[in-house]
Amino acid sequence: MDKKSILVFGVGELQRSIVRRAKLKGLFTIGIDPCADAVCKDEVDAFEIVGGQDFEGTCAVVEKYGVDAIVTAATDKPLIMMARVAEKYGFPFYSVETAQWSTDKYQMKQRFLEGGVPCARGRLIAKAEEADDLYYPLIVKPRDNSGSRGVKLCRNKEELQEAMQEALQYSHLDTVLVEEYIEGQEYSIEGLHYDGKSEVIQFTEKTTTEFPYNVELAHKQPANLTEEQKNDIRELVSKIAKCMHFENCPSHTELKINERGIFIIETSPRLGGDYITSTLVPLSTGINMEDQLLNIALGEKVDTQTGRVEKASGVCFFCLPEGIVKKIDPQINDVASWPGVYSFELKLEEGDEVHQITSSLNRYGEMIISADNRKGLDDLMADYEQCFNDLIKIG
Repeated sequence: MDKKSILVFGVGELQRSIVRRAKLKGLFTIGIDPCADAVCKDEVDAFEIVGGQDFEGTCAVVEKYGVDAIVTAATDKPLIMMARVAEKYGFPFYSVETAQWSTDKYQMKQRFLEGGVPCARGRLIAKAEEADDLYYPLIVKPRDNSGSRGVKLCRNKEELQEAMQEALQYSHLDTVLVEEYIEGQEYSIEGLHYDGKSEVIQFTEKTTTEFPYNVELAHKQPANLTEEQKNDIRELVSKIAKCMHFENCPSHTELKINERGIFIIETSPRLGGDYITSTLVPLSTGINMEDQLLNIALGEKVDTQTGRVEKASGVCFFCLPEGIVKKIDPQINDVASWPGVYSFELKLEEGDEVHQITSSLNRYGEMIISADNRKGLDDLMADYEQCFNDLIKIG
């Protein structure tokens, strides 16, 4: 095979963008997924059905196609498998140990504590009584899931018991992580780790749903942070990379800032989802992190300076009142052509039911916007959200 080949773990919607970037780079793309009808199976050059825990099956694909590198995007699920494959074949990646720490929120917290990374007090519990010495409100999280699934705020013991049952539905384990709730604005930090150094590419500001759920409704870049805060965050990202042993990878780190300082919520050695790294970062910085991840995976030079710009971008996920969609104004077809709108998708039709948003899986569409600066972005997003809501009647 003349082309270099890359194995993409997962061929779902979250991997569509990096598959396309790999093909633009001239790579032969092989996709593996446990689902025979994976939504992007027709976008890769070769597709194989392989179970998420099938190490031997994955190795067989590597050898069948003479794979040169491995990659995924916006998902934690295949990271341990990828680390095992990388270890066997010598692909640029991080260790199996790092993958294990990164996909178990409890082990991650232990690494933070050992590494002096500021984070919330918390522990594993199998029953509500084991949290009696912690201060409410508490956040309940499955140890081994992402996308806000099973994450819920509890104000008392009764709510904690209910939230534990819900969280366990999203977990393969029999304990959940409970943490004391940290007030403050939430951010995510998009970084790259290569050649022994850590580099922050962009700072993202988040908007989330009201509690008890904490689902992301908007992301804006760049975040409104002082230079001092940015420098403090850069130092923390380097500290996280050191204690988690991040190397040959991107990172997506979530944190909160309040009057007491900066607190790390969690991190992962992967690209962020919600269009953060696939779309927002290129629009706001001119740097495509997927391209740079492909360079890391192939052992090629990373370039985060050529074409660098300082603009703004954002995504808003539609949050509508509960009820039935009575009417959608035909003018909604014009939204994609509004000034500054990069893309638009509505996942509702007349007659559909609108329920409370409880995870990133049950949002109803999104609008991605670009602007020359953060103020311009804020103005457009505020105006467009109001205009959009006026076009949909819920009863």
